[in-house]
Amino acid sequence: MDHQPKFFENLSGTGKAIGVLTSGGDAQGMNAAVRAVVRMGIYVKAKVYFVYEGYQGMVDGGDNIVEVSWESVSSILQVGGTVIGSARCKSFRTREGRLQAACNLVQRGITNLCVIGGDGSLTGANLFREEWSGLLEELAQKGKIDEEAVKKYAYLNIVGMVGSIDNDFCGTDMTIGTDSALHRIIEVVDAIMTTAQSHQRTFVLEVMGRHCGYLALVSALACGADWVFIPEYPPEEGWEDSMCVKLSENRARKKRLNIIIVAEGAIDCHNKPITSEKVKDLVVQRLGFDTRVTILGHVQRGGTPSAFDRILASRMGVEAVLALLEATPDTPACVVSLSGNQAVRLPLMECVQMTQEVQKAMDEGRFVEAVRLRGRSFENNLNTYKLLSQKKPDAELPKHGNTNFNVAVLNVGAPAAGMNAAVRAAVRVGITEGHKMFAVIDGFEGFARGKIKEISWGDVGGWTGQGGSILGTKRTLPAKYLEKIADQMRTNNINALMVIGGFEAYESCLQLHEARSCFEEFCVPICVLPATISNNVPGTDFSIGADTALNAIVETCDRIKQSASGTKRRVFIIETMGGYCGYLANMGALAAGADAAYIFEEQFDIRELQANVEHLTEKMKTSIQRGLVLRNENCNENYTTDFIYQLYSEEGKGVFDCRKNVLGHMQQGGAPSPFDRNFGTKISAKAVQWISKKLKETYRKEEGKVFANTDDSVCLLGMRRRNLVFQPVAELKNETDFVHRIPMEQWWLKLRPLMKILAKYKTSYDVSDSGQLEHVAMHSPKEAETGAI
Repeated sequence: MDHQPKFFENLSGTGKAIGVLTSGGDAQGMNAAVRAVVRMGIYVKAKVYFVYEGYQGMVDGGDNIVEVSWESVSSILQVGGTVIGSARCKSFRTREGRLQAACNLVQRGITNLCVIGGDGSLTGANLFREEWSGLLEELAQKGKIDEEAVKKYAYLNIVGMVGSIDNDFCGTDMTIGTDSALHRIIEVVDAIMTTAQSHQRTFVLEVMGRHCGYLALVSALACGADWVFIPEYPPEEGWEDSMCVKLSENRARKKRLNIIIVAEGAIDCHNKPITSEKVKDLVVQRLGFDTRVTILGHVQRGGTPSAFDRILASRMGVEAVLALLEATPDTPACVVSLSGNQAVRLPLMECVQMTQEVQKAMDEGRFVEAVRLRGRSFENNLNTYKLLSQKKPDAELPKHGNTNFNVAVLNVGAPAAGMNAAVRAAVRVGITEGHKMFAVIDGFEGFARGKIKEISWGDVGGWTGQGGSILGTKRTLPAKYLEKIADQMRTNNINALMVIGGFEAYESCLQLHEARSCFEEFCVPICVLPATISNNVPGTDFSIGADTALNAIVETCDRIKQSASGTKRRVFIIETMGGYCGYLANMGALAAGADAAYIFEEQFDIRELQANVEHLTEKMKTSIQRGLVLRNENCNENYTTDFIYQLYSEEGKGVFDCRKNVLGHMQQGGAPSPFDRNFGTKISAKAVQWISKKLKETYRKEEGKVFANTDDSVCLLGMRRRNLVFQPVAELKNETDFVHRIPMEQWWLKLRPLMKILAKYKTSYDVSDSGQLEHVAMHSPKEAETGAI
């Protein structure tokens, strides 16, 4: 995209006043959004007001609408719920109530509203906007405001952000709070699994989602549940028999526990509710299994927001302020949302209408359409779940002529959380596609030594929640073992390879691709899945494992910030991993509310270090007397963590003291986050389907073998902006800095100014990507296969 960068410096908020409110049910991450709106608003010289207690506070006025400062939003980033309160408000539904609200806003000169809430809250805001000029005229007639005010405040601009744990809003892939709610659910499921295993129990878990099955569906995917009930996809007639058969089959396969997930709004195909108690009674009566029900309830709304939600909410908050600054009287009320990895603006009412369409389709029994209306991300989740949950009888598996293709899966490089979920999905989808699946132990080193065995459907049960790499992984590249690996591929008749790992996995497949001229055994379809905490693989915005590592960093930073708040006047310097890639340091800083992040991609010198020290010295004069600085391990060979620590200690003498912390390998461990389980599962399933397609295309019947030697038969599957794409590794070579093992262009560097703005630094921010109002697109069923995550 050769566009001239557009910077927001030309957008001034001088003379503008922005009101921010949270309304409807609370969701983790709302505070991060409030903080971003306040700080971005103040940064562009606008006045920013809190509206306490949602619309109720707007109607009541008085102390409920208060101008805020930079420090007002300090220390709220890591707090769940909403610090400005939320309330259901009957009076705002009446014109009288809205008249009072308009009066309260005009008195303070507020004509820009940022509303964080669900579809009900946003619909209310839109109605308010449409009535605005009429309300002002009525106020003037009643003598509550003068004619000048009617002219001066003639228009109300509205921008919405969707804060809802249900992820039930059409037009956005993820709403603020959904990822954190999944964290809560998965923490509970992981805990329940250990007790269920001990007693051979069946657990029925009820999760939130009155009208939307997203939480139930994704948590079922993320923990490998045996059965899931959601409102959009009711089970077929006779589901009771099918479910009981499946549960008893799983027990017969030596599985010691069963997990069934029920969305609170689950229904059967006659629109009759399916409750967790009903499911429990059924299992007890038919199978006699020891069964327990756990209703998660409001636990899902609570707790600290995940790293994903904090970054999402911060990005959305800044985007919302930009949208308000650019709004004209003709722009429709918009909602800022996420599509793939892209922040987009969509007309608010289009999204609301589509969300209502889903409910209508469900009420009328048009369930296939309801799933399609939910969007391609939801549809993808459902298709993947169907693929992985039920093993087809052998007679139903596809046959490829008289041949069975053998597909090998291996892990390469350092372990990353989510690798096991990817292996499980590969094995199960491969078996469903009619292939024989082989597991290679200990990467290419193990491959060369013949550590390869067939792996079955049952062998990978319970793998999704396991951290690290069960298959074992080594950093060794194949170059020194090419002959031995080729021998093993011939001996075991391996027809395709799936390599899951980081930069080493990408390099390994490049080596195999280049060795094809000498070894025909490597002329098979090969697919790389990016899995590394460093997120440094070219061709993808996200890697499996990076989200888990980011959450580990943010959790530690939260604790450290708390300790610094207690002692006052203390600055912590924290070293993160990532090789030369600054992703973890930069995104960790954004999610933890750090003051600075030193990374290799943005060179810095002693003057910048000095400026940071001065900035912190100024900060200590305010009410926020603590500092947090992140440093990527390889950002500079001379400005080491020790050097920066000593410099800050010396320069800050008498003003603040310093501590340092090297996070180390804790960033690699731990159970995978819901995002990594889900991402790993989905891209792995997609990769196996690609392998199947390539195997059919490259099978030479007359010779009875697979022969693939084109560039597009060795691909890396990555997420790029809004889509999942297969890219030939040979083409990605030009996008790679092999010396520092990073991609030449990295999307997240665009978010760097965001972190600086929220930490009160003057900077320029390229807003070329934002600003265009798009429309809510209905996707075709085909698009769900090719498209989003």
